[in-house]
Amino acid sequence: MRGGDGGSGSVLAVGVCAATLSALLLALALTSAVVARHRAEAVADLAALAAADVVVGRAAGQPCARAAALARGQGADLLACAVAADGSVVVTAAVRPAGLAGRLGPARASARAGQATEG
Repeated sequence: MRGGDGGSGSVLAVGVCAATLSALLLALALTSAVVARHRAEAVADLAALAAADVVVGRAAGQPCARAAALARGQGADLLACAVAADGSVVVTAAVRPAGLAGRLGPARASARAGQATEG
């Protein structure tokens, strides 16, 4: 019969399972944060383009109201919207990540849209 090392394999197996589960949860949280960042960038781009369409007369309404409606429709919040003197629109959108990454706060992104300048 062996000495005092009986059951040490079970303890090691539990430790390896716990470490693997922790690494998996961390990877899922990181993936959720990255997806939220990409969604925020896409929503900001689309909202800026929608607002710019209003500024140049391609769509009716108020530029920032149109951007906010588009952001809401995509599950995001429009944090800021400004129409510059040159007719360009700058917006900032936020998307809250799912799961554990949501505790870190929303992913934010800004975008600018307007008529191209010649040059």
